[in-house]
Amino acid sequence: MKKTLFLLALISLAVTARGQQATKGDIPFKYEELTSPQFVKAVEKAGGVCVIPIGVFEKHGPHLPLGTDLFEAREVAFTAAKKEYAVVFPPYYGSQIFEAKHQPGTIAYSSELIWKMLEETCNELARNGLKKIILLNGHGGNTNFLQFFCQSQLMKNNGYIVVLFRPGEVQSLAGEIKSLKKAKLDGHAGEEETSMMYFIRPDLVDTESMTKESGLDQGRLKQLKYGYTGIWWYASFPNHYAGDVVQANKRLGELLVEQDAVQLAELIKFLKSDNSIERLQEEFFKRAENPMAK
Repeated sequence: MKKTLFLLALISLAVTARGQQATKGDIPFKYEELTSPQFVKAVEKAGGVCVIPIGVFEKHGPHLPLGTDLFEAREVAFTAAKKEYAVVFPPYYGSQIFEAKHQPGTIAYSSELIWKMLEETCNELARNGLKKIILLNGHGGNTNFLQFFCQSQLMKNNGYIVVLFRPGEVQSLAGEIKSLKKAKLDGHAGEEETSMMYFIRPDLVDTESMTKESGLDQGRLKQLKYGYTGIWWYASFPNHYAGDVVQANKRLGELLVEQDAVQLAELIKFLKSDNSIERLQEEFFKRAENPMAK
């Protein structure tokens, strides 16, 4: 009996040792977990690529947490970084969210501040060797802001590149995703976001409250044609909730995270091995200095 216990103990130690050897020397991909010496190695291993998952504090219907967007964006970034190493920036909540100021819990920073924060964050990352920056947007209200931020990189040569991640479908996953979806209207805090949060943090999904508010389009500006106004979202979805059918489907959430992560990993891999954007920017700025030169 004692001999058996001794052998089992040796086997356990061997398994533990193998596990430790497998992780020994691994470098964390989360920026906040890196030591300063590790950071130097991380920049090299990442090929200078850093992902900034961007979220916000806002209402997500009556059933999801205020930080939903960042939970989702960071889960995608973590999953991608496990597939293709990149440094993942710490929680970032500096977003455009004026349209939700009427809802409790919203933190709406000024336009000047969110611009300056993102600009200086990119500057500091580049100063530390992370000169290929991917913006991973988890918040729909940021779309125009982040596109303009990327466009503004042509204003002056900052010595780094900024790429906004724009995912699509992954054919190998699209079929199952489609088969699991039930909603016809699926937007903010709807079927997809609810399922993603149910996969990431089910303890934060209040399934009993999912139907307590309407997520239907109120159409209060449907008479407005040929024009855009900032109040459009409030006119349509004053509850800050958009969806006709809401389900908490863990498998659907897992697939949605994986679909984005696969594409993000591919983008990371491309930026690590390809310098086309840098070359084109250098060419552009050189020509922009003297556009009349032949």
